Amino acid sequence: MKLASMRNVLKAKGLTRYDAPPDIKGRERPDRAMRITEAVAEKYLRVLTAYEYNPVVAGHNPDSAMTLVVSHRQVVARDANVVLLRFESEDGAALPEWHPGSHLDFHLPSGLRRQYSLCGDPSDRHGYSIAVRRIPDGGGGSVEMHALEPGSSVTVRGPRNGFPFVGEGSALFVAGGIGITPILAMVRAARELGMDWQFVYSGRSRESMPFLDEIETFDPSRVFIRPDDEFGLPSSTDLLERAVPGGAVYCCGPTPMLESVRRGFTSSPAAALHFERFGAPPVLDGREFEVQLVSTGEVLTVPADESTLSVIKDRLPGVGYSCQQGFCGTCRVKVLAGKAEHRENRLTDAEQQDEMLICVSRSEGGRLVLDL
Repeated sequence: MKLASMRNVLKAKGLTRYDAPPDIKGRERPDRAMRITEAVAEKYLRVLTAYEYNPVVAGHNPDSAMTLVVSHRQVVARDANVVLLRFESEDGAALPEWHPGSHLDFHLPSGLRRQYSLCGDPSDRHGYSIAVRRIPDGGGGSVEMHALEPGSSVTVRGPRNGFPFVGEGSALFVAGGIGITPILAMVRAARELGMDWQFVYSGRSRESMPFLDEIETFDPSRVFIRPDDEFGLPSSTDLLERAVPGGAVYCCGPTPMLESVRRGFTSSPAAALHFERFGAPPVLDGREFEVQLVSTGEVLTVPADESTLSVIKDRLPGVGYSCQQGFCGTCRVKVLAGKAEHRENRLTDAEQQDEMLICVSRSEGGRLVLDL
């Protein structure tokens, strides 16, 4: 969040004044010390919010590139399709800190860019661990990651956190398949903090579900492992029946699971929902439009229910993309003509004038000419 919006947040939460509590009879009363404190705080916020946040000044810049080396490779699912990869710096130096929910951006030798959630120990500053499921008919990133061996080097950016974990109160954790990676780090943290937690872990089968050996050592009264081949596909009730009243729900998994949890959340006793997708979100309220590729002059039709990226990817398989959710910026493209309908918050107002993220953004009407 930009510091310039701090005042609005405080105002929305009713925290812009520092009023004294009522007296013993419930009457409002002035308090000179509190009025002075309010005036000082207002001046402080006025100075503080006059400057934009600069990650370089604040500490590690997640946009800066690091070269990391694979130090360990381990199969962590019984069907052998998920591997755990540990990465360390070339010189053994300490790595930037991270918190549960964080991910890394991998720039692979082929030119592909992919994001993987950190699933190791945040206190271990000398190594990052991720787990990758091999998808032979996917976009190629998982196959390339599986080919990495100890000693292989990759370019990495991050860590970034678009799925933050609040280490207090009570929580229900819901994971589907490889969505276990960010959730596992959160469950470990909740156990260490002594939180009131519950955990529902779903997958196609026990053989396909990574980290089961560790998870089966957790308190069985708090963990429900429900493979689809044993229990059937889960409903929103199945996924949310352990929600703690007034607590939070953290969910990561395939799109159908996330949509099911989102639909059922309002009927649950939980108070907050946090989720992360492992795929592109569905296109909502879309309209059909055209894009023209300036390199060939070819005009493509983008259907109302498809993303610009998915259509372009069919013609240009090498087009850059990663998160498919509008926050990583990998699919940024120059708009040479037409007006984009921006459905992201990554680009600045100035950048949105002639650029767009084709994974989520669309046309406001009429044809877009793209620098592709």
